[in-house]
Amino acid sequence: MPAVSFQNVSKTYATTRGPLHALRSVSFDIEPGEFFGLLGPNGAGKTTLISILAGLARASEGRVVVHGHDVLSDYREARRHLGVVPQELVFDPFFNVRETLRIQSGYFGVRRNDDWIDELLTGLGLADKATANMRQLSGGMKRRVLIAQALVHKPPVIVLDEPTAGVDVELRQTLWQFVSGLNKRLGSTVLLTTHYLEEAEALCGRIAMLKQGQVVALESTSALLARAASNVLRFKTDAALPADIAAQARITGRVVQLPALDARAVEHVLARLREAGVMPEDIEVRKADLEDVFLDLTGAHTRPAAGPPQGGAAPSGGSEDTSVPSVGARKS
Repeated sequence: MPAVSFQNVSKTYATTRGPLHALRSVSFDIEPGEFFGLLGPNGAGKTTLISILAGLARASEGRVVVHGHDVLSDYREARRHLGVVPQELVFDPFFNVRETLRIQSGYFGVRRNDDWIDELLTGLGLADKATANMRQLSGGMKRRVLIAQALVHKPPVIVLDEPTAGVDVELRQTLWQFVSGLNKRLGSTVLLTTHYLEEAEALCGRIAMLKQGQVVALESTSALLARAASNVLRFKTDAALPADIAAQARITGRVVQLPALDARAVEHVLARLREAGVMPEDIEVRKADLEDVFLDLTGAHTRPAAGPPQGGAAPSGGSEDTSVPSVGARKS
């Protein structure tokens, strides 16, 4: 039995311009114990799908099941099996950290939970903040508390919606060490959405990619990386690129990246740059990674016409227009 099953899930919103299809017949299963990635550009439908999973939105069509429990007809048991970490910082300013976690335990009928709360506080680097009021915490510390809240009832399925957006390196390392430990030690199923594709590449065994509400890829991470068999030529320049080179390039500020199938392709690019009087700096050839596959499948970047390098929309950072508050909290 899958840990999570999305079965032909569609979501349509009525707008003044007509129906907006946020999700179109999305179907895939996540197996127990998987560390699963859900990727896509802003507006692809990731947060909408998680909102439906968490019971914060209702699908227009289709069905979502968590460990055999329908999220609509058997919502109490479905909620018990889920721990959702939202994008936004949602907290009650009247309680300290330990009280917040005890109250969250009570929502799920869990009593005498202090031993597990202590383990969460220690594992997430919150032990010295246990008696601190939530208002006194930094943004990073508040996010750690959100993660602890999602885990306090020991859910078998953990949903992390952009958990490291805007946080420091220390929190990222602490979070991934702790969650990876739960995944390996307790067999917890983890569903991760992130714009930091290096995280997904390092952590997720299987990945689904969404584009405009549809699944455009559903494969193991290794299979996705195998699609990017070519290398990537990377260099920096302030000069205008030849039109034929610019048409293939991914440009971020001064950094230009181009597919490089072999040494002959690299030499061709360098020769064209010399002919155009472009002097590249910091030239390197690297292996293609998940970001290259992501951009190829989703078309999340634009290829500019000839001219000086311009900053493009990077796949990291940002969030969708919709948001997921904490389970049990009201969205204002």
